[in-house]
Amino acid sequence: MSDTRILVPSELFAPAESSYFEGTYDLEILKAGPDLYEFAAPLAWQATVTNTGGALLVTGTVEGTAKTACARCLNTFEFPVTGEIEGYYLLSEEEDAPEDMDEDEFSYLPKNNVIELDPLLKAALLLEMPLVPLCDDDCKGICPDCGADLNEGPCACGEKQSADEAPANPFSVLKDITFES
Repeated sequence: MSDTRILVPSELFAPAESSYFEGTYDLEILKAGPDLYEFAAPLAWQATVTNTGGALLVTGTVEGTAKTACARCLNTFEFPVTGEIEGYYLLSEEEDAPEDMDEDEFSYLPKNNVIELDPLLKAALLLEMPLVPLCDDDCKGICPDCGADLNEGPCACGEKQSADEAPANPFSVLKDITFES
């Protein structure tokens, strides 16, 4: 079981102090849009917590190997993922947030002085997931008629279609329409 909590040590409550933390993150499946990403091994994370004077800035990385299905050929593939962790925690609720920050860009340090990294780690990973996961930029996908993987070579449908005349364009019936003003 991984621990993604940081108990803020007392020395971090002094301005300009910083501490380094690291650990593992057990995340079996991450849902990003319609896609599911699996992680066979725990992800590694590293974080530095810095007191900026009135707030704690958490920065670092989370990295591992994700596995998902290609959007074109549906074959499973793996790829490395490295996400940037960012968090900003005001030390007390009396502190005013920086003027250039929206309310969803900072949190308040809980009374127990424990920072939960789980939401920061998931956010960092979500930002790194591809919009359309592809096993290769040149992936040819599958045949829409027979479902054959076109990366392995042409299917029998392709040979049959090239021998016959190409299917008619559904808009070809509109070619003779004349418009009057």
